[in-house]
Amino acid sequence: MSLSLQHSVSVALSTLFVAAGLSVTPVHAASDSLVLYNGQHKDATSALIQAFEKKTQIKVESRDGKSNELAHQIIAEGDKSRADILYTEESSPQVMLAQDGLLAEINAETLENIPSDYRDAENRWTGVLGRSRVVVYNPDMIDEADLPTSVMDLQGDEWEGRFAFVPTSGAFQKQLSAMIKLEGRDTAKSWLEGLKKHGKIYRKNTVVLDAVERGEIDFGLINNYYWDRQAKEKGKENMTSRLYFFGTNDLGDMLTVASMGILKSSDNQDAAQQFIAFAVSEEGQQILTDKSAQYPLNTQAETHPDLKPFAELTPPKGTLDLGEYGDGKAAVELLQEVGLL
Repeated sequence: MSLSLQHSVSVALSTLFVAAGLSVTPVHAASDSLVLYNGQHKDATSALIQAFEKKTQIKVESRDGKSNELAHQIIAEGDKSRADILYTEESSPQVMLAQDGLLAEINAETLENIPSDYRDAENRWTGVLGRSRVVVYNPDMIDEADLPTSVMDLQGDEWEGRFAFVPTSGAFQKQLSAMIKLEGRDTAKSWLEGLKKHGKIYRKNTVVLDAVERGEIDFGLINNYYWDRQAKEKGKENMTSRLYFFGTNDLGDMLTVASMGILKSSDNQDAAQQFIAFAVSEEGQQILTDKSAQYPLNTQAETHPDLKPFAELTPPKGTLDLGEYGDGKAAVELLQEVGLL
């Protein structure tokens, strides 16, 4: 059937349905539903979705997975992807999709809520939340003054058996990717070999935190929100452990930015724009930070008082766009080569 004939049939059927008092809904109805490919924490994302649905009456279906895998799935799906929005743990997958020409521009008015350092210069994706790599330590086991002055120092023999890390953690692997980019593969390999030799390997960041809390080990490498979330639940005064920031633009203080982008292939551009606008609004940011203990990037939202002020963070430069290392493959390959995966 020709396109013109198909159009004529469609118009005729629509006319009949309207005459009969029946409503006509397009197959891809714009602005009444969205599909979100979600690589972020489910609880906070679900709370955001519920508030957005209540406010707009636009339904949102969340499909959860790992950020890099979801980004590669979108590339494989091409124009047939059901995704309207991609929400990732970090910015690298968004950068990859933007470079492939798969992301639509986000409204400039929306982006005014987020500092320019944490969004795409061409408006194709925006940061939503921030989280910092940190050291969690037990002050009964080690004084803050005696902690390493750089994450690179952990190669030294003096740290034998005193710290924990999680090589399977996506945030750890992102930190390693940044190290490969900034310091070179050989330096990153030596660092990993030092960690393998001197550190204790755990499988989850929460397990590291619990081990430090119990005094099982002196300190560990985690993301800030694991500690902040537990401190919020238990009360900061009831926490044995403390957080330590290197404070010198060190890779140990690396900041990763959870980010959102709209797919060009989406049939629901207006609804997708509304969702991202809500996510970076003061209301949306408050929901996300209250649920996840991550940093809101909209400065109008209130940061939890137990969080180190965002303005006081000193992350390393050049880590939001990791270029060829953004997909994490080089980091995984290096971890496998060293025998940590």
